[in-house]
Amino acid sequence: MTPPFIHTERLLLRGWTPDDLAPFAAMCADPEVMRYIRDGKTRSRAQSARSIASFQQGWRVRGYGLFAVEAKDTGDLIGFAGLSSPDFLPEVYPSVEIGWRFSKPNWGRGYASEAAAAALAFGVKDRGITDIVSICQIENGASARIMQKLGMVFDRRTTDPSCGHAVDVYRLPQG
Repeated sequence: MTPPFIHTERLLLRGWTPDDLAPFAAMCADPEVMRYIRDGKTRSRAQSARSIASFQQGWRVRGYGLFAVEAKDTGDLIGFAGLSSPDFLPEVYPSVEIGWRFSKPNWGRGYASEAAAAALAFGVKDRGITDIVSICQIENGASARIMQKLGMVFDRRTTDPSCGHAVDVYRLPQG
């Protein structure tokens, strides 16, 4: 499946293009952006390219995935938001994870909340997915606040076996 285009007030959520590699690689090379992502290590351009390929594969296989997020006013890629399989944390299966990552110059503007809300609505309304979680390292208060804004509730604290960090799992209430 090709990702749909989803327009919000300030953002365009869309599929990934070759032009996205440079800004995505720059974002993934920023230690502050990557601080709460798994082991906190930055990613190389090649690793970023493999991530984009994996995001595109997710859309083809599952019919949902991570959207590239573009700022409408500039046309620049500023991050991603969307749905994925939380294979790094098997204890939450068969849940689907909603997640996001944005470049540091775009923090604090409400873009993550805006994009995540649109991606969540797509998952629930267009794909019928209701078992949705979001996972963040316990020190990542900004992501936890976004999860709460989305209406998610704290489900559990556990350990991410891929890196040994404590994480909080939030869940979208059923019904």
